[in-house]
Amino acid sequence: MTEETRLRRLSLWWDTLPGPVRTRAALPGDRDADVAIVGAGYTGLWTAYYLLGLDPTLRVVVLEAETAGFGASGRNGGWCSALFPASLAKIARGSSRDAAVRMQRAMHDTVDEVGRVAHAEGLDVQWAKAGTVVLARTGLQREQARAEVEEWRSWGFGPQDYALLGPEEAQERVGATDVLGAVFTPHCAAIHPARLVRGIADAVERRGGVIHESTRVTSLEPGIVRTEHGDVRAPVVVRATEGYTATLPGYQRDLLPVYSLMLATEPLPAEVWDRIHLSDRPTFSDGRRLIIYGQRTADDRLAFGGRGAPYHFASSIRPEHDRDAAVYAGLWQVLCDLFPVLRPHAVTHTWGGPLGVPRDWYSSCSFDPVTGVAQAGGYVGDGVGTSNLAGRTLADLILRRDTDLTTLPWVGHRSRRWEPEPLRWMGANAGLWAMGTADDVEGRTGRPSLRARAFGRFLGQ
Repeated sequence: MTEETRLRRLSLWWDTLPGPVRTRAALPGDRDADVAIVGAGYTGLWTAYYLLGLDPTLRVVVLEAETAGFGASGRNGGWCSALFPASLAKIARGSSRDAAVRMQRAMHDTVDEVGRVAHAEGLDVQWAKAGTVVLARTGLQREQARAEVEEWRSWGFGPQDYALLGPEEAQERVGATDVLGAVFTPHCAAIHPARLVRGIADAVERRGGVIHESTRVTSLEPGIVRTEHGDVRAPVVVRATEGYTATLPGYQRDLLPVYSLMLATEPLPAEVWDRIHLSDRPTFSDGRRLIIYGQRTADDRLAFGGRGAPYHFASSIRPEHDRDAAVYAGLWQVLCDLFPVLRPHAVTHTWGGPLGVPRDWYSSCSFDPVTGVAQAGGYVGDGVGTSNLAGRTLADLILRRDTDLTTLPWVGHRSRRWEPEPLRWMGANAGLWAMGTADDVEGRTGRPSLRARAFGRFLGQ
């Protein structure tokens, strides 16, 4: 198997990249830099991009164990969203009401910033900013949707940001079964994520940054990053490893690597889309607790994913974890329940990969000017947009710029570490069971699940 074949098998997005997949040289030996960044996914590349935009004289070196976009950046659901995992109430408890609202407004602006950069750099990321429709398909989900919109109103967000849709309007946007309503937000764009991450990598190089692929980092400490091929010495070191953070010595319990899996159909004919709708390509989900997510791709496939895969003991990350036949079967069953017209059509791609979950489900971004160590991550699967905000914020922090971004409440936030094994394995998989069975219980009884509420408190939600 050639390297290009291996990479194209990572996901639908990798498989549909135009032209040959370019790989970059490994670190040739020891070198010095002004900023050393570990990880060539969205976070690391956005940080390099904005640093070089603010100071083109910087020597920025990005180190990547595989190739740029190998991880979640090239395998996600293609939602460039304004979703932040911590609630506004939780953010406000640790800061203030005003800070929480500013955080959410910054997330809204970030969606447009990603689109702006893609346009400015000439990146065809198949951008379609048609928002997100979260369907309510049970009476309980309808009540929860109404409560969610009321909650947004209490924070000062109007219908231009979050709107409650009735059954007919929701059905017009997403032609699923049993639609009773929906919550709609315009703050999301469907994209081709691998085109975006590969395009940012090229843009970093055009700005003078250096990316070394096939360079696995063995340790990270103030002033130096050690790799299999040599050491990079730099006064600033950025950890941008997200779902792979547990592979670094000393960071095994910082972020939980949780797997999310996806499938994609063959390109669907017009008569199918006439029934499914999604005409302007909104992203979609529904009100169940075990998360699902989907989009209509630019080439008329339906790409769909969910979180049904187990957590693997000791934060294990292996290629065989990327695929799980039972999870794919479950995803297909859910998708056909939403859209029965899909049953005769083929699934052409299945894939998956790890994402990073902090103990309190609160993303963070920080820079210690004493040690020179910076980090960002813990996006809980919503990193396409949040990583851009992280890159802009880290650039400002590293260059000691006082900006609106550097005062956002996630800056300097510290999540406590996950429990040691076997408690970590037991808790994470108990949570998966609780959320999955809660959907069944709520569907039968029409009442909120006590187990889901109890486990939400365990997760710090």
